[in-house]
Amino acid sequence: MSNMPRLEKLALSFPEAERKDIEAWDGEPTFRVRGKNFVFTSPEASGITVKLPPEEAAALVASRESVTPTGYGLGRHGWVSIELGTEVSEAQWVEVEEWVEQSYRLVAPKTLVKQLDAK
Repeated sequence: MSNMPRLEKLALSFPEAERKDIEAWDGEPTFRVRGKNFVFTSPEASGITVKLPPEEAAALVASRESVTPTGYGLGRHGWVSIELGTEVSEAQWVEVEEWVEQSYRLVAPKTLVKQLDAK
C-alpha cells in the first residue's frame, strides 16, 4: 500500500507548498516551498527525508535504526532519512506529520510560517 496519498495531502496543506517530481532521479517526488525542498520521498513514500533541528535529528539517529543522516553532506545540516515501510501505524503518522511540519518551518520563508501559525 502506498503512503503517498496521505503524505501528499499533508505536505500540500502548507502555504505555497507544491509537489515536484525530479526526472533526473527517476521521477522521485519532492515537496517544496518557493523552490526549496522540505520533503524528499520515493513514489510510494515508504521513506521520507526531512530537515529537523540538528539536536532532534541527532537524537533520532541515535535512538532509531530506521533513521539515518542523509547523504551528500546534508546530514550535518539536520537532514535525516526515515524508513517508514508500507504499513504505517496511526501513531507513526502523528510523528510523520510533526517531522514534515518541522521541515517545512525550517525551510519556508518566515512570512509563510506566520501564515501557517495564523491558521
